[in-house]
Amino acid sequence: MDWNNPYIHSVMLLVGITVAFLTIMLLVAFTVLAERRVLAFIQGRVGPNRVGYGGVLQPFADFIKTMMKEDLVPDQSTRFVFLLAPMIAIVTAIMAIIVYPFGPTITIPFLHWTFPLVIARFDVALLYVLGVTSVGVYGIALAGWSSNNKYSLMGGLRSSAQMISYELALGLSLIGVILICGTLDIYNIVEQQSGWYGLQWNIFYQPLGFILYLIAAIAETNRVPFDLPEAETELVAGFHTEYSSIKFLLFFNAEYINMITVSMLATTLFLGGWNGPGVAQFPVLGVFYFFAKILFFLFLYIWLRGTLPRFRFDQLMNFGWKFLMPAAILNIILTATIVFLTTS
Repeated sequence: MDWNNPYIHSVMLLVGITVAFLTIMLLVAFTVLAERRVLAFIQGRVGPNRVGYGGVLQPFADFIKTMMKEDLVPDQSTRFVFLLAPMIAIVTAIMAIIVYPFGPTITIPFLHWTFPLVIARFDVALLYVLGVTSVGVYGIALAGWSSNNKYSLMGGLRSSAQMISYELALGLSLIGVILICGTLDIYNIVEQQSGWYGLQWNIFYQPLGFILYLIAAIAETNRVPFDLPEAETELVAGFHTEYSSIKFLLFFNAEYINMITVSMLATTLFLGGWNGPGVAQFPVLGVFYFFAKILFFLFLYIWLRGTLPRFRFDQLMNFGWKFLMPAAILNIILTATIVFLTTS
């Protein structure tokens, strides 16, 4: 296929965006179902099992039910910002997906088609991901402020403080990988980890960076034990107290999309991305390896939710600034020293 033809390139790009979007939306739906079923198993319950075989259609029933709820807007709210906030949250969550490679370059021999399994590839893709995801905090902060509700405002403020604090540790935990690979191109980072036995994966060279990233990512996505923005016993669900119907659904989806995107980032930077046994001979296997690693991280999210208690807010902030930040800086110093000694 002639990829230089602008019409063919535009059509294939549109198809790729559509497939990626639908894949992520389906993954969000079934992650919610998996979470409810796994938590039910941990707690000795059955979980949703009525709608469809084994409850497989439960996410779609929940979607229809939520869409049929009354869409309320508080009289004293700042209406435009109130409507804009959930859109900011969902758009910034989705935008990061375009730079993640779902697999290696695929070739269809009898059609002579060769195409990469990534929507957009550029030299500073990692910087783009960090920049786009950091804008998501505006959606939460504006949602709390525009609701004109003191509980929502408090929820938005401390959620913003949490996300900004842990975002620093998250970014610093990735610098070790950048120093080792010498690039900000995510596709190139995955290629440098090629090999079926996995010894080239960055997790073996950056174990401290991986642990720090994992902790910071859980806090960044507001999940247990860091789910202070939605501490129902304290803030009546926090920043989205006044939201209902489709606007609440956008916030709900944004949280789960963020879970998927940070899992993608962990997979590509630390676990070799699509690399695994047999990928060199059968490149399409890379797609299955990539999603299998993502599912592992999603299961870890669910497992932690059913296992750990919630931190107090002061414990959460102290942990981020007094432990994660110094540990991330220490990891940078150690990695830079090792890279300097091995390359000089």
